[in-house]
Amino acid sequence: MDIISQLQEQVNSIANIAFNTFGTLQRDAPPVQLSPNYPEPPANANVVEDAANIAEQPKVLSAELVKAAKQFDALVAALPLTEDGEEAQLQKISELQGSY
Repeated sequence: MDIISQLQEQVNSIANIAFNTFGTLQRDAPPVQLSPNYPEPPANANVVEDAANIAEQPKVLSAELVKAAKQFDALVAALPLTEDGEEAQLQKISELQGSY
């Protein structure tokens, strides 16, 4: 697999981890009273896991997200450098975009 495909796969992986993290936090967050003008929210009846496990999940998920971001950075660092400079790159991009 070429480096660009690997980068795309890594971006997809980061997005997947992020969405799973947000969903897990949303699902497992305890109810909070937003204002004293509103009644106290009911307790979450779907609590199956113990509090220690719920408290540990954000740490695990954020560690996975950081690991995926570091892998992405390593792939970007592995991209070949061009010897032509930024102006030549911009010219080449313009040429490629004009051919479509």
